[in-house]
Amino acid sequence: MTKSLCIISGSTLGGAEDLAEEIASQLAKQGIENDIFHGPTLQDVAEYSHWLVVTSTHGAGELPDNLQPLFMEIYDHNPTLPELKFAVIGLGNSDYDTFCYAVERVRHTLSNHLAKELCPALKIDMKEMEDPILPAENWLPSFTKALKA
Repeated sequence: MTKSLCIISGSTLGGAEDLAEEIASQLAKQGIENDIFHGPTLQDVAEYSHWLVVTSTHGAGELPDNLQPLFMEIYDHNPTLPELKFAVIGLGNSDYDTFCYAVERVRHTLSNHLAKELCPALKIDMKEMEDPILPAENWLPSFTKALKA
């Protein structure tokens, strides 16, 4: 791993992708270089030491279609990722039993491959929040503090 931070979005309707773009912009304004990927392959992001995954939950608690290939690659190739540090932001609707379940899928998969979680995940309830940027902005300092530690 030679590069630092990548932001990975998994989105069905574009909300998580838009949020990832806004976070990338805010981090860049703070001098934190980052690259953004919408639905990458493992090869695209393997060189990064830090991942910020921004994802919606699809269907019955699944990862969005554009994020599934990355996590299937991790599952299929079973790499150990002890040098990877990650954080997760999820968008969901609390009317569903599987509210932000994609967050737990990401956390579980990466932790099982020895990656370290930087800070508690953020789960944004789109039922209560029209614009997810405000809760993300409030969460971002905990992420940047952990990123710099």
